[in-house]
Amino acid sequence: MLAKVMSCATVGMEGVIVEVEVDISPGLPSFTIVGLPDTAVQEARERVRAAIRNSDFTFPMKRIVVNLAPADLKKAGPAYDLPIAVGILLGSDQASADVSQAVFLGELSLDGSLRHTTGVLPMVAVTHEKGFSDVIVPTADAREASLVNGVRIMPFDTLSQLVSYFQGEIAAPEYRADAVDEYVVPVWATTDLAHVKGQEHVKRALEIAASGGHNVIMMGPPGAGKTLLARSLPSILPLLTNEEALEVTKVYSISGLLPPDSPFIRQRPFRSPHYTVSNVGLVGGGRFPKPGEVSLSHRGVLFLDELPEFGHSLLELLRQPLEDKVITISRAQGSLTFPANFMLVGAMNPCPCGYYGDPVKECTCSPSHVARYQKRISGPFLDRVDIFVEVPRVDYEKLTDERLGEESARVQARVATTRTRQQERFRETRLTCNAEMTPNEVRDYCQVEESAQGLLRAAMQQLSLSARAFHRILKLARSIADMENSDIIRTEHVAEAIQYRPRSLI
Repeated sequence: MLAKVMSCATVGMEGVIVEVEVDISPGLPSFTIVGLPDTAVQEARERVRAAIRNSDFTFPMKRIVVNLAPADLKKAGPAYDLPIAVGILLGSDQASADVSQAVFLGELSLDGSLRHTTGVLPMVAVTHEKGFSDVIVPTADAREASLVNGVRIMPFDTLSQLVSYFQGEIAAPEYRADAVDEYVVPVWATTDLAHVKGQEHVKRALEIAASGGHNVIMMGPPGAGKTLLARSLPSILPLLTNEEALEVTKVYSISGLLPPDSPFIRQRPFRSPHYTVSNVGLVGGGRFPKPGEVSLSHRGVLFLDELPEFGHSLLELLRQPLEDKVITISRAQGSLTFPANFMLVGAMNPCPCGYYGDPVKECTCSPSHVARYQKRISGPFLDRVDIFVEVPRVDYEKLTDERLGEESARVQARVATTRTRQQERFRETRLTCNAEMTPNEVRDYCQVEESAQGLLRAAMQQLSLSARAFHRILKLARSIADMENSDIIRTEHVAEAIQYRPRSLI
C-alpha cells in the first residue's frame, strides 16, 4: 500500500517541502530509502524500525521503499524520521488519518520519543507559505515553531501519542505561544560602558559606530582595554526589530545553536572567533553548507581580537561580506547565500611586542618587523573600515578613580534615537542604517555644506583616498550629523569623520 506524508528540508536559509512516499508491498523483507539521502537519513531505517516496535506497533516484514521527493534535492539530517514512521504506520493500516494538510518534522529515539530538530523555524515558515494548516513537531520545538503565525502547531512527545491522536483517543494538543517578550533571554554577556575607565575618545568612536553601523579597528598596547571596549559595544546597540530578530533566529535555527527553551533572539549577536578559526568556520561552508561566524554575527558584532594574527587569506575572505552584506558559498551542486550584515570590530597591537609608540614601555621590535606586522592587513581590507582609533594605556589616576563613567543605557538611548532618524530617512528603501548606503543613497542623502567641500578635496589629495574611502567618509559624517540632529553635513562633521580614517604608524 502507498502512503504519502509531507515533510521539509532546508536549503541555505530557506525551507523546501519534501514529499515522503512510502510503498509497502509483498516480497522479501527490505527497507530502502531513495531520493539522495545522506548518512543520517539512511540511518533512519534503524531508528524508525526500533521506534515502531518499542511503541507497541508492528514493523511490517515486507518490502518497504521510501522515496523523498523531489529526488534531485539532497536530504540531510534526522528530521525525516517522524514522517517515515507515520508513512509506514499509515501504509500498513496500523493508523488512519487525513494528513494532506499536515507537515511532519522530528527525529525519533529508539523508544519512540520525539527529539529536537534543527532548522524548525525556516521549515515551518515554508509550510505557511505553501498553504499547509498543521505542523506536527516534537514538544521541544513547539516554542520555536510558534514564532510563525498562521499555522497550527501540534506538539507531541512520542510516536504512540501521535497515533492516539489519529485514532481520536486524545484531543489535539495545539500549542499557543505566550507574548513574544517571554522569549527575551540574554544570550551574550556584555560589559557596561560605565565600568571602562578612561578612553573617552574611544567611547565616542564606538557610539558613532553603533549609531551608523560602522566598522571599527582599535589599535593599542596590551591591557589598554580594547577587548573590554569591544565587549561593551552590544550594550549600546538598539534591540533588534521583530523582522531582524526573526532573521537572526533563523540563522541560529539552521546552525543548530538555538536553545529549545528560548528560541527567540532579541539581543544582537556578539561573536568572537579565535584567530585559529578555519575558512569554513569563519564564512561558512561544508559538504552541506552551514552558516559561519560572519552569518552568526548577522545584525550584530563580529569581534576579531589580535586582528593581524588571523592571516592574510582569512581577512581577505571578509572583503565580500563587508561590502555586499551577504556571503555566497559556491559548490559543484550550486550556490547558497547566507546573510552577513554585521559590524566588524577589530583589535590589534601596533607591533609584535605591542609597545610601539608607547610612552612608558620601550618597543623591542625593529622598524622592519613593525612594518611587516602591520602589512598583514591589506589596503583593500582597511578601505572597508570606517573608524580607526588608537587606544592608549590608561593612567593610574583614572584606573583608581571611584567614579563611574556614563552608563550604557544612556548611550543606547541616544543611539536608538539616531537609528530612528535613519529608519525614517530610509523608510522607502531596504536600508536600516547609514553604513548600508550605496553610492546612489550617498548622493541623495549626504548633502555637504559648501565650506566642507574644500576639506573633502584636500583629504582626497593628501590621504590618497579611493572612491570607496570617500563614500565611507561621507557615510560616517552622515552618522555624526544624525547624532546632532542636523539635516546637512557640516565642516566639523566631515573633520571628525576624516580623523577616523585608518593610518599606518610607520
